[in-house]
Amino acid sequence: MTRRTVRARAGAAVVAGALLVAGSAALSGCGISSTGPVRAGGPATGVPQRPGGTRSVQLYFASPYGIRQTSRPTNGPATPQQALNLLLEGPTEGERARGLSNRVPLLPRQPSAFATDGGIDLYVPLSVSTGELDNIALSQLVCTLAHAKTRGDIPPDRVVVSVHENSPVGPRPEEPGFPVRCGPQSVAVPAFGTSPPAGRQAQG
Repeated sequence: MTRRTVRARAGAAVVAGALLVAGSAALSGCGISSTGPVRAGGPATGVPQRPGGTRSVQLYFASPYGIRQTSRPTNGPATPQQALNLLLEGPTEGERARGLSNRVPLLPRQPSAFATDGGIDLYVPLSVSTGELDNIALSQLVCTLAHAKTRGDIPPDRVVVSVHENSPVGPRPEEPGFPVRCGPQSVAVPAFGTSPPAGRQAQG
């Protein structure tokens, strides 16, 4: 076992503990202050909608009552990266009027997301374990990605998002990241008993 692997596993344990504590607090409910939209990418298309002939993309934003989903009509399927880009554009005027806001902070670099054989890899340039990216922001990211297009159309509640913190854009196979899911009330929770998704092929 290499030192890099030991550090990665230790970091994952710290993050898992932080998510459990933060997730419990989020489930109990708290006020969330409104922030402006974060510009970090161009407009994107959506994901296939449920049966009915229409299509939409599912995005997750913060509200005074917790994480809330919003649907936007679109013309075609969205890759994880496209869904991520659209989330980072922030809520529309109408969504802001409904109390939705974006808690994802201004990022020093564009985050990236890749569909894998078991779920999605998310690379973010901030630290989750130290609170640079808090649980509300992480939940927005994870739940949005869980509802994006995946290989094999995995159900959203089974999508494992492997989060790579403090990472530059692009895959780093030597760092497995830590696996999380979109849990109850749209809060990111550790995906215990799962392995980080394998295979890292860019999707769009």
